[in-house]
Amino acid sequence: MKGINISKLLLAILVISMFVAVGVAIAYRNVWLVLLFIFLGFAIMGYGLSRRKRK
Repeated sequence: MKGINISKLLLAILVISMFVAVGVAIAYRNVWLVLLFIFLGFAIMGYGLSRRKRK
């Protein structure tokens, strides 16, 4: 079994936390934060997928 890749794990946790933050922003009824966190979540996910494709 291979070791855990810490950088990919942290990137995945960051993406999940962005989408959790979307839920918090919805609870606060702040549309701008919802849009910001959705954008950041997809941007970080795209960065992770592009890193994976390069290797």
